[in-house]
Amino acid sequence: MRDEGTTRLDEAARAGWLYYVAGNTQDQIAAKLGISRQAAQRLVSQSVSAGLVRVRIDHPIAACLERAESLKQRFALNYCEVVPSDPASASTTLGVAEACAAEMERHLKREAPTILAVGTGRTLRAAVEHLPPMTATQHRIVSLTGNIAPDGSASVYNVIYSMAEQVNARHYPMPLPVVVSTPEERQLLHQQKVVEMTLQLAAKAEVTFVGVGEISAKAPLVLDGFITGQEQEDLTRQGAAGEIVGWVFDTSGQLIDCRFNERVASAPIPSTRHGDVIAVAMGPAKTSAIRAAATGGLINGLITDEATAERLLG
Repeated sequence: MRDEGTTRLDEAARAGWLYYVAGNTQDQIAAKLGISRQAAQRLVSQSVSAGLVRVRIDHPIAACLERAESLKQRFALNYCEVVPSDPASASTTLGVAEACAAEMERHLKREAPTILAVGTGRTLRAAVEHLPPMTATQHRIVSLTGNIAPDGSASVYNVIYSMAEQVNARHYPMPLPVVVSTPEERQLLHQQKVVEMTLQLAAKAEVTFVGVGEISAKAPLVLDGFITGQEQEDLTRQGAAGEIVGWVFDTSGQLIDCRFNERVASAPIPSTRHGDVIAVAMGPAKTSAIRAAATGGLINGLITDEATAERLLG
C-alpha cells in the first residue's frame, strides 16, 4: 500500500509533466486527470515546490556572456559563468547554486575518471541540492576541509555527505576539525594514515569547487564559531581580504603568514597549475575577496552573478 504523501507526489509529478513537458493547459490537465481546474493548478504548483520540476533556460544572455568573457580576460580565468541577478532577491546563492550544479553535473557525466574536490559553505551546499541523482562510480570526490565544528558537532555546511546522497561515486571526507588548537596538533593529525591519503588525493584534483568567504564581523568563519570577533579584528589588521576552506589571504591573493593559518586543518587549496579551481560566490560582501583570490591565482574559474561581475570589472 502506498502512503497518501507518495500518492500525492505521484499526482503532482504527473501534473507537472503534463504542464511543463507535454505543454497542456491547466484546463486540459484537469480534464485528463478528472479533477477540477483549481486542483490541477495546485498540483502543478506542488510539482515545483517539491522540487519535482527543474527549469533551465538555455538561451544565451548576451550581457552575462559579455561580462563572463571580460572577467576571463581581466583575471586570466579558464572558466567563467555569469548568471542574471535578481534585484528583488536577498539570496546569496540564487542562480549561482544552479549554475554550479550544472557545471558539477557536466564533469560527473564524463566517462574518463576524474578526481573532483569540494570545499564547504552555504553556496556549495545549495548547489549540491540541485544535483540530480546520478551514478558516477568512475570518479572520486574528495573534501578539502574537515567536517567537525569547533564545539565537536558535525559541520552543517559540509558538502561531501550531501553529495554522497545524490551521486553514486567514491567519496573521501576529511576526518578532521576545520580548525585545530595548535600547529603541533595539526601536524600530528595530518600524519595519520587515512588523513595523509586524503590530503594526497586532494592535491591531485583535476577540478575543484570552492566557496569564498569575506573577513568581517558577519563572515561565516565568525558566525559559525571558527574564529572569535577578536581574531577577526586581528586578521583584518594583518590585511586579510578573504578565505577559502579556512585559508586566509590578503588583497593580492597571497596566504597570510599568521597564527590562524597555522591552525587551519584543511587541505591546501589545489594548485591552478594542475587543474581548474572554480569559485562559486556572489554579493557585495564577497566582491573584494573574490577579486583578491582571482588576482592572486588562487582560482582560475568563477561562477557569479551579473551584479557581482559588474563590481569586479568596475
